[in-house]
Amino acid sequence: MRGVVFDLDGTLVDTAPDLTRATNFVLASRGRQPVSATDVRSMVGLGARSLIRQGFAATGEFPSDKEIEELFELFLSYYADHLAIDSTLFPGSKEVLDLCRGKGMKLGICTNKPEALSKMLVESLGLKGYFDAIVGMDTIRVAKPDPRIYGETLRRLDINGGRTVMVGDSETDVLTARAAGVPVIGVTFGYTPKPLAEFAPDYLANTYDELWPLIERALDS
Repeated sequence: MRGVVFDLDGTLVDTAPDLTRATNFVLASRGRQPVSATDVRSMVGLGARSLIRQGFAATGEFPSDKEIEELFELFLSYYADHLAIDSTLFPGSKEVLDLCRGKGMKLGICTNKPEALSKMLVESLGLKGYFDAIVGMDTIRVAKPDPRIYGETLRRLDINGGRTVMVGDSETDVLTARAAGVPVIGVTFGYTPKPLAEFAPDYLANTYDELWPLIERALDS
């Protein structure tokens, strides 16, 4: 049994416009200036709390841990109502998912977005039914790069012991795959403050057209 485990934000879906909107809503609630989508693209990867911390650090005084939790709940409430306004699938992603399914591969999502929001986003973008497992940072209360979140994804895919590959766009994804002992394909069009090549993924894909042959190579090697 073979499987492909995808990151979500910056890998399958360009969510930066809607994440920027939610981040700026939270910043405005405390009288802060907005951040740009370019800024947010370099802040995504470690979950909403980290995004909020970075947004506040970029616009003034750093909030307390207690205030972060209040802002986190505010962020989630707003984002749940606005998560698929401008978010779009990256070009070619659905075609690659179809190719994987056609080859009998199981598909999973392993993300630091909350599970419920991840499922809502996937359904909103017409991908319901593609994934055999969607695991978020709150599913078992661990987040990437902790390898247990990847292990939970495999457990839900029912392919423990099978051959899998991680596909992601950030250092967090590379570290997750390394800790889980699986190969990783990095996509260069996602969200990372440094070029992904600096984190030495096993393979690099600049487009989804390049991704499919790399998936086959990683699973067959």
